[in-house]
Amino acid sequence: MGKAKLIKFAEFDSFSNTFNADCTNKGKWNQWFGNNNPIVLELACGKGDYTLGLARLHPHINYIGIDIKGNRLWRGAKTAIEENLCNVAFLRIPIDNIQQYFETDEVSEIWITFPDPQPQKERKRLSSPKFLNEYRKIATKDAFVNVKTDSDLFYEFTLETAAAENLEVAINIPNVYTQAEVSDILNIKTYYETLWLGMGRTIKYVKYKLNPIP
Repeated sequence: MGKAKLIKFAEFDSFSNTFNADCTNKGKWNQWFGNNNPIVLELACGKGDYTLGLARLHPHINYIGIDIKGNRLWRGAKTAIEENLCNVAFLRIPIDNIQQYFETDEVSEIWITFPDPQPQKERKRLSSPKFLNEYRKIATKDAFVNVKTDSDLFYEFTLETAAAENLEVAINIPNVYTQAEVSDILNIKTYYETLWLGMGRTIKYVKYKLNPIP
């Protein structure tokens, strides 16, 4: 491991807004934030671009970016500290283990932005039934999942899964930037989204209920 990466890992561990696999905040995240505001997760958040963008737009919502790559999370955590964003935290864990770090009904909403579409491994896609069942263990009954992606495969798979699981799709936008007016929440651009747009890729967005329609 390079020296620069080792320094980032050491800094990450020292930050006040970062947590690793030994985190004991399950059921106590509002206590850590010091308020009872809703808790929203961004999964596979990378450098936390979207987590930070959401936190800037909505200071009365608590955001937690989750990823397994500590050197990526370091950038988001450091920026949050530099900007004094008190409604942001970052958690370095495998998403498969997410139920170990949040209590039932502790999460009000989930974002999945530009995830790996996993072309050969359907079960590893973050909008697969396997993962939806894990999210349901920690989310409120009215929670929404937001998916923003450049991948046709992931977009279509998400819609197919929502239909198969009898989930209400509240918003389905096949091309975000052809809308007459793009909302602030969708105008947040990650580093990779900027690259994809430069390549002429189409950005899609889906918002759907996590729990099946009664």
